[in-house]
Amino acid sequence: METNDETIDKIKTRVIGIDIRLDKTTYGIVDIRGEIVAQDYFDTSLYSDVNEYVSTLADKLLTLSEENGGYDSIRSIGISAPSASSVTGCIENAANLPWKGVIPLAAMLRDRVGMAVALANDAHITALGEKAYGSAHGMKDFVVVSMSHGGLGSCFYSNGQPHLGAQGFAGELGHTCIRVNGRQCGCGNKGCLETYCSDKGLITTIQELLSEGMTTTMPTDLNHLTIGMISQYCDNGDELAIEALRRTGDLLGLGLANYASVLNPEAFILTGDLTLAGKWLLKPMKKSFEEHVFHNIKHSTRILVSILKEGERDVLGASALAWDVKEYSLFK
Repeated sequence: METNDETIDKIKTRVIGIDIRLDKTTYGIVDIRGEIVAQDYFDTSLYSDVNEYVSTLADKLLTLSEENGGYDSIRSIGISAPSASSVTGCIENAANLPWKGVIPLAAMLRDRVGMAVALANDAHITALGEKAYGSAHGMKDFVVVSMSHGGLGSCFYSNGQPHLGAQGFAGELGHTCIRVNGRQCGCGNKGCLETYCSDKGLITTIQELLSEGMTTTMPTDLNHLTIGMISQYCDNGDELAIEALRRTGDLLGLGLANYASVLNPEAFILTGDLTLAGKWLLKPMKKSFEEHVFHNIKHSTRILVSILKEGERDVLGASALAWDVKEYSLFK
């Protein structure tokens, strides 16, 4: 029996995933099997005006789509961004982006591209990527901790579902207080964990150690140091570099122990630039974690480093978000 193809609804088999960071915006087309068909990026910091940024992003998405199967093959778009709420579709008071206040980014992009757009916090997106394609595959109760973008965020899953909270900001581990009246944070509070346990926080710790009189073989221009470079100085026996990562790991372990004592997860999955410090961060972190965690779950919580590539994880996570949003198009 012959079938008239015009009577059959065709499903779209591709979505777009977007990862917004301070240094760059990465975007890619992802097919129904989770393969990244095409990917590109541009410099986020060049656009202090969010309207100009969204217009540029929309143009680049259109170009990439037309070069890879056509715009009408795209079902929907998912976006990962710091300080984003999946409930409101807004970036709200981001400390590490050039746009301040409440930015209705999902609605702004939807108006320009004419299709469904979903937005979520970068830590939520990272967890989606890990659940679908990475170290959390098969887990129901886990925490993904993202140490990048100059900050520290997290998302936790309970019984197989992400817990997002009433306004979509659950899991703001980086903005829990680890030191009363401690370092000033971009969020307005003092002593936040991310002011100590992030790439920026590590540089501040190095500066403090220098002011205490410790010497180092590292260059005096600390702003050009990367986590990988600092780890290499540790390998070469630089005592200041080793102590800086020891202090960072000690506080991170304490923060994770408090988290684990509340949630009792199967595992923590660590992602982001700070993981490049390797054993110099992870060894003191694990020691501190076991010293401070609730005794009934001591030695039972796994601490893993993500196996996914940094440039791909959040694009894949954003694509998973895109598949969940209800399809919408102005061009049907």
